Amino acid sequence: MSGGGRSRCPDCGCAELVEDSHYAQSQLVCAECGCVVSEGLLTTTFADEGNLREVTYSRSTGENERVSRSQQRGLRRVRDLCRVLQLPSTFEETAVSYYQRAYQHPGLHAARLQKKEVLVGCCVLVTCRQHNWPLTMGTICTLLYANLELFSGTYLQIVKVLGLDVPALSLADLVKTYCSSFKLFQPSPSVSVSFVEDKEKMVSRTLQLVELASESWLVTGRHPVPVITAAAYLAWRSLQPGSRLTCSLSRFCKLAGVDLPHPAYLRVQELLAILLRMAGQLAWLRILNLDKQTVVKHIGDLLQHRCILLRQAFRDGAEEEEGEEQPQEEGEEAGSSTLEVLEKKRPASSPPPLLPPCMLRPPKRPCPTPADPSITGDEDISDSEIEQYLRTPREIKDFQRAQASRQAVPGAPAPS
Repeated sequence: MSGGGRSRCPDCGCAELVEDSHYAQSQLVCAECGCVVSEGLLTTTFADEGNLREVTYSRSTGENERVSRSQQRGLRRVRDLCRVLQLPSTFEETAVSYYQRAYQHPGLHAARLQKKEVLVGCCVLVTCRQHNWPLTMGTICTLLYANLELFSGTYLQIVKVLGLDVPALSLADLVKTYCSSFKLFQPSPSVSVSFVEDKEKMVSRTLQLVELASESWLVTGRHPVPVITAAAYLAWRSLQPGSRLTCSLSRFCKLAGVDLPHPAYLRVQELLAILLRMAGQLAWLRILNLDKQTVVKHIGDLLQHRCILLRQAFRDGAEEEEGEEQPQEEGEEAGSSTLEVLEKKRPASSPPPLLPPCMLRPPKRPCPTPADPSITGDEDISDSEIEQYLRTPREIKDFQRAQASRQAVPGAPAPS
C-alpha cells in the first residue's frame, strides 16, 4: 500500500512508501532506496501512527487491558504449575479465574511479593480440591519453595475472601498420593534391596492401618500427615519384619525422602497400643507375650479381622450405659469427669472403653478454691485497716476533721 501523500523518505526524498510486514511487525519502506522509515509500532489505532510518529505504551491499546506485569507473571506461573502437575485444561482455566479474582481483591492486591507467589499455588490447590484431585499442600510448597505456614494462612484467606466451597480431601486419596512420593519402590544407591517394597502392597496395608486409626479416634481433630507417616512406617516394617524390625522412624523417613513430622512418634505409639490390645484377643498371640516391637510381625493377621478384634478389645460406652439400671446421682457426675464416671461404672473384668486420646489423657486444669461462706462483704472496717489507706498527713487531718463534724451533727453518715 502506497503512502506517498503522507510523508517522504528521509534519505532520498521519495514519496513512494510501501507497508511491509516483517516478523509480524508493520514497517514502512521506501520503494526507491529500501530505507526503513518506521518499524516496531506498538499499535495502529491512533492517527499519530499515520504520521509516522511512535505511540507510547501509556497511549496504546495495551494500556486499556490494565494487566500489570506482576499479574501477568502470576498468570503465567499458574499455567506453568498446572502443566507441571499435568492437570486437565479445565483445571487450568478455573485456577486462572480464581487468581484473577483474588489478585483484584483489596485485601490481596497490596500484599507482599512473597504472598503473591504463594497465591499461585493456593489457586491451584483450591481447584484440585474442588475436583477431588489428590494433591497435598506440601507438594505445592515443595514445587514453589514456599513456607508452609504462609501457604496455609493464604489458603484459608482465599477461601474466606472469595467465598469458595472447598471440600475436604479424601483420606484414602491422601494416603495414595502421599505414599506415591516415597523412594522405596525402586532400588537406588541410598536404598538397599532389602528395603525396597512393592508399591501396591504398601499402599494397601497403609490404608488399612489408617482406617484402623480412624475407627479408634486417632485421626479425629488431628493433622493427617503424621498419622499417615506412622501407618506407612508400621506397614513397611510388617511386610518384611526380619530385616526392617530394627529400623527407626527417622531412618525410614530419610530412606523414603520425606520430612519427619514431629507428632509421628506419638502416632506410632498410639497405633502400637491399639494393636497390642487387639492381639490380646487372639489366644495364639496371647501366649507369645508380645510387646510393641514384636507385635509388628502380626499386623497382617490383626488387620484381617480388625473389626471384630477392635470390638472385643474395647467396649462401647453407650452399650454399658444402657445396661446400667441405677444411674448415679447428679452431684457425683457433675463433680467428676466423663472418664471417671465410666471407670466407676466399669466392672473390674471388663475391657477399657474406646475413647479419644483427649479423654484418656485430659489436660490438667487448676482446681478453683471455694469461696469462704463467712465473708459477705458487709463487715466493719477496723481503724488499723483504714490507716493503711491514709498515706499522707494531710489525708489523716481530713479524716479527723470529717469525724469531728460527724460527731457535731447527730444522724450524719460516717465518713468513708
